[in-house]
Amino acid sequence: MPRPLNERQSLEHELREELPAQLATYQQELATGLADKARREFLEWHVRRVQKRMVEIERRLAGQ
Repeated sequence: MPRPLNERQSLEHELREELPAQLATYQQELATGLADKARREFLEWHVRRVQKRMVEIERRLAGQ
């Protein structure tokens, strides 16, 4: 059974694995140009949210 991640490991995983995957998915859908205006705005909002979360995690990890 894998041992549970500590907070730092969890943040590092989110920063290096989860968030980049989410960002790539949103950007890829935006790049297709097929989204209507509402979907495009939704995707752009998510891109900004993920980017802000990445900066927040980097700051937290630098402070630890």
